[in-house]
Amino acid sequence: MNIRHSFSALAAILLATALHAEEAKPVDTTPRMAYGLMLKQGDKLIFSPCRDRSYAYVEDVSADGSVTKVLNSLGLDVGKRLYVELLGVLEGAQLKASSVNMARIEGRCQMPGGKEESWRAAGNDPAWALVAGSEYVQLQRYGKPEVVLPYTEFRTEGNLTRYDGAKDNNKLSVRFEKTLCRDTAANGVFAWTATLDLNGQILKGCAWAR
Repeated sequence: MNIRHSFSALAAILLATALHAEEAKPVDTTPRMAYGLMLKQGDKLIFSPCRDRSYAYVEDVSADGSVTKVLNSLGLDVGKRLYVELLGVLEGAQLKASSVNMARIEGRCQMPGGKEESWRAAGNDPAWALVAGSEYVQLQRYGKPEVVLPYTEFRTEGNLTRYDGAKDNNKLSVRFEKTLCRDTAANGVFAWTATLDLNGQILKGCAWAR
């Protein structure tokens, strides 16, 4: 038998097997968070991932085109560049976006929070900011001492995400409702509306997943 022909036949068999395995492999359609910058060119929505020189075209697959409506409310349709965090599925050079986690005008890239951060929330009048994840829930308020409580996983029931914690003389109740929240001071839109109750003081603002 000709050795060269044997190797060629073997290579053809291995290639056909690999192609068959690739075709048989199920496509992962699990929506994941995409972090990057977005702008509109003509009738195309262009998404450029953080720390990546590639780009993808965005297809809005949300109900009633809600993703596009949210981004247009920040000026995407009139030429403003946005920093966005979109839940979607990347298929080749196309990002099929189903919902908005957050979007800001000219915002900077923020990478996932990892184990250190699961949630962030912030509000104004009075100014406050909350970071939750890893071991602690930390609440900062303008002109007030920082409040640090032990972290437990935030519980989600329907459209409501909840946390309750207490330490020393502080008792904190956190409620995130899955309704869009507009923060004009931050030039942004966020996926959750936040309500905090710290020892009877009510703080209102917006929240987003990390």
